[in-house]
Amino acid sequence: MRAIRRDPVLLALFAVTVAGFLLFGIFQGDRTRQIQVLWVAQVPMDAALAYGAWRLRALGALYRRFWSAIAFAGCSFTAGDSFQALSSLLAPERASTSGGTVQSAFFTIGMFSNVMACMLFPQGLKTAREKLVFWLDATTVLVAGGVTAWCFAVNPVDAQLDRVTASITAALVVVGGFSATKVALVPRPPMARIAAWPMVAAPVVQGLAAFLPGPFQRHDHYYVFMVLLLPSLLIAIGPRIQEVTARIGGAAGSVRRRPYSLLPYGMSALTFVVFILVLPGDASTRLWGATAGVVVITALVAGRQLIAFQDNVRLVGRLDVAVERLVDQETLLREQASTDGLTGLANRSRFNQELAGTTGTVLLIDLDDFKTVNDTMGHAAGDALLVEVAGRLCAAVRDGDLVARLGGDEFTVLLPDCDSAGAGRVAEDILRRLAEPLTLDGRIITTRASIGVAGSRPGEGASTLLGNADIAMYEAKRRGRSTWVIYSDEMGAKISAEAQLVRELGAAVEAGQFTLVYQPIVRLDDQRMTGVEALIRWNHPTRGVVSPVDFIPLAERSGHIVAIGGWALREACRQAAHWRSAFPAAEDLTVNVNVAGPQLRTAGFVDEVAAALRDSGLPASCLSIEVTETAVLDDEESAEAMLRLRGLGIRLALDDFGTAASSLGLLLTVPVTTLKLDRSFVESITTVGRQAAVATAVSQMATALDFSSVAEGIETDEQRVLIQSLGYQYGQGYLFGRPLPPDEVGDRWAEMNTVRTD
Repeated sequence: MRAIRRDPVLLALFAVTVAGFLLFGIFQGDRTRQIQVLWVAQVPMDAALAYGAWRLRALGALYRRFWSAIAFAGCSFTAGDSFQALSSLLAPERASTSGGTVQSAFFTIGMFSNVMACMLFPQGLKTAREKLVFWLDATTVLVAGGVTAWCFAVNPVDAQLDRVTASITAALVVVGGFSATKVALVPRPPMARIAAWPMVAAPVVQGLAAFLPGPFQRHDHYYVFMVLLLPSLLIAIGPRIQEVTARIGGAAGSVRRRPYSLLPYGMSALTFVVFILVLPGDASTRLWGATAGVVVITALVAGRQLIAFQDNVRLVGRLDVAVERLVDQETLLREQASTDGLTGLANRSRFNQELAGTTGTVLLIDLDDFKTVNDTMGHAAGDALLVEVAGRLCAAVRDGDLVARLGGDEFTVLLPDCDSAGAGRVAEDILRRLAEPLTLDGRIITTRASIGVAGSRPGEGASTLLGNADIAMYEAKRRGRSTWVIYSDEMGAKISAEAQLVRELGAAVEAGQFTLVYQPIVRLDDQRMTGVEALIRWNHPTRGVVSPVDFIPLAERSGHIVAIGGWALREACRQAAHWRSAFPAAEDLTVNVNVAGPQLRTAGFVDEVAAALRDSGLPASCLSIEVTETAVLDDEESAEAMLRLRGLGIRLALDDFGTAASSLGLLLTVPVTTLKLDRSFVESITTVGRQAAVATAVSQMATALDFSSVAEGIETDEQRVLIQSLGYQYGQGYLFGRPLPPDEVGDRWAEMNTVRTD
């Protein structure tokens, strides 16, 4: 509305109107001047109508013909009123409010174009019934308007008004009524109602003005001319309001068609009023016209009521059908609300309801490596596997047991009135059935699962029972998967302690509770110190020093490892840069930093490493990032990150090499520079022949691929001598030094690089 009130074109049209009203008052008593002002003021109004309608043609093809007809009508009005304005100015003695022959001709053409416009735009009605109802209502309005116009044209209110002018004025009323019908009854009008109603009101006002008493028509009062100018303003502002409305996103859109409109019934009442008014008169022509109108109106209303009656009958029938469908849908919705859509098993909601009122044992089943099936064979194959698993679970349970799918690859079984021994037998049967091979998309696969078992105990609710089963299930995964575990209080205490530790991990970085220690890495041929491995320690305020073995796995599972690892990376780079500055001869000293898989897969990790090097001033060649084989196994994101790290000039080491299942394949896909033999192969290398064979194979692979080789866990000279004889270049272990605090690394470097050991 604010945009409409501030539109410059609308303001200009109102300004012209106000100026005309003022001039009518100024020239009070000078009818000729008032008539001249009237016709001159009409011209910009007509031009605005033509121009606005022409611009609206571009808003859409659906109403292009409608607006073209309105634009043509505006041009006709402009031509006729311009001629009349010039005539009144050049020949004041012939000035008249009625207009001459030329103006009347153009006015008639324009009105005919307006009628055609109303006929041209689509009604938006689809069915034959909708069209019939619309035309019954529209015809009712037209007949009522026609009766009023007929009676007025036959015997005008003003006795001095000629029949032609009276007929034209009557036509205006009919056009206004028909336009109102369109606006009220059509589902998709060509204009927003805020724009349509001024245009509908224009012919109605102009027509009704002619019904005013005869003395009013002849007097030269200024308000007479105001009434005559007002319709021109109303019809001119309609297209402009529509254009502004469309521009700000408020186009006409759709109007819901009400089953009953008051407009046809109101016009019917008007017909009967006119009939009653002319009934006592002596004008037989008017009487016959009014009588014919009443007859036609009665027939139209009867037809409309018949359709309404049929609609009511159909509506009652549809209501009966709708009620039946609602009952069926309610039953279906209840089933859907308690059933898993994929497997047909009970869903989480129904399981929780059953669990709340039952004592017994719960089995929580999580498929092992289900993600691999989804990733390698597609989600359709994964869904097929879930359906097969559901069938096998149902075959393994007793009658009366409830099998449910909680979501994803997680299932649960409720065993009412079943003890732990019975639940164990069911779990064993489930694992046996799942382990039977099945063919999926032409491939034979074997399904395995981890099962947590928990029995209900007095005082524990359903959520506690399910939580205990969940704890037992994760314990089964920690024990190697494809097994089942019964919940115990010790497990709960351990999980609670771990949860508390995870919460404390979240604040440990900002609290400055972490420190780094550095274990020397030496060159075996001369035992000189060439680098250090940064190892993290957690100095807990109440627990003391927490071993990385205890908190690193928790940090990885909880996601805290990203923040902790980021701090360790920045601190190690800063410390290494400080050593290079303090000991210029140690410019080639390398710092090794362990990076977990979640870190490597974090978006922006490579940029974080680059920023740590840039901020500390440490050359990229002095940083070596260590990753485990499992962290990069079959992981495209990790492999991409390592390629980008190598592009920065950073060294990459495979830590604990030889302990994972795909070590050889990784050497072909991961751009590593160093292999670190796991300490498990060094501990018994002097007594177990197989350990020496594996160590030898790793050394030979490193040499063949031009990698550096480091043996971890060297604690004796005998191990050192044997490892060196196998071809290893570097060693790390307690033999060369335990992890050192940062301020002792410089002294150890000076000691090891100035004194040779034999």
